[in-house]
Amino acid sequence: MNRVIRVVVVDDSAYVRKVMKEMLSRSPFLEVAGTARDGEDAMEVVERVKPDVVTCDLIMPGVDGVEFIRRQMALRPVPIVVVSIATESSERVLTALDAGAVDFVQKPTALATDRMLEIADDLIAKVKAASEAPVGRLFKRSVTAAVAESPKRTFANRFDVVVIGVSTGGPQALKAVIPRLPADFPVPVAIVLHMPVGYTAAYAQRLNDASGLTVIEAREGEEVRPGVVLVAPAGRHLTFRRDADGMVRTWLDVSPLDTPHKPSVDVLFQSAAEVYGARVLGVVMTGMGDDGRAGSAWIKARSGTVLTESEDTCIVYGMPRSVFEAGLSDASIPLERLADAIVERI
Repeated sequence: MNRVIRVVVVDDSAYVRKVMKEMLSRSPFLEVAGTARDGEDAMEVVERVKPDVVTCDLIMPGVDGVEFIRRQMALRPVPIVVVSIATESSERVLTALDAGAVDFVQKPTALATDRMLEIADDLIAKVKAASEAPVGRLFKRSVTAAVAESPKRTFANRFDVVVIGVSTGGPQALKAVIPRLPADFPVPVAIVLHMPVGYTAAYAQRLNDASGLTVIEAREGEEVRPGVVLVAPAGRHLTFRRDADGMVRTWLDVSPLDTPHKPSVDVLFQSAAEVYGARVLGVVMTGMGDDGRAGSAWIKARSGTVLTESEDTCIVYGMPRSVFEAGLSDASIPLERLADAIVERI
């Protein structure tokens, strides 16, 4: 990266605005070009400054963060990273993502303390990634996603499970895939989506409401059944174990402890390959980093199949790139074709 990314910070707390500016200024590639105290103020500052990225709190007096995001995306789409405590209201964060926000960082505390500095590295990484996000397409996707009508079809049942890994842009991208899988989809689906603790259950419910399939947050010992989509709970890895009678069940664990993410795409994919062998279809979608590359190697080593989302439709072409450039992708598919590509291969 050789350009300076100009950022506007929106928060009703003067202390948080000060600390946010301090954290972002740690990177030579980031410059805080303006600040705002609420959503209404933010509209004026963003129009005047025309930043590359906006960071935005959600809980503010007057025009709150969600309403600001809606107004700004309708007026002039700009990459927005939500930075909010909001643990008591995961729905508010999910609504902000639906409205067009690119990503979010969870504040460690609602108090004016130095604990805010704990999020510095995560904040810098996500602001940098957001600066490259095609927000016009993200906004269009967030308001047009809908359940697709699917005709009855005969499945060849070449696979026994579909495993999906996704991160930045994932909440929006999954809504363009899961609701488009037919209600008679004959195999289970398991998803690792990088989210903080407290959000995955609410997200699974939202995805369930939009889908013909049953979408739930995975629980310990859950039977892995066709037509059910399991979302790995934040904070624990999702793996599979086969009983003596042949039934596959979920297993949730904090180990391994040394993974950058918990849950980890690599851990899920490796487990799927060990339990299902060649009958695994892996899908790696938009996201920062390389989680999913090692897991895809496990799937390929067991003669399974791996699809990656194409660069053209990724919010962040990190995870799919790592798999593609390692020679582990059987096909690179644009987001709007991913559901069809999954069904065709099943």
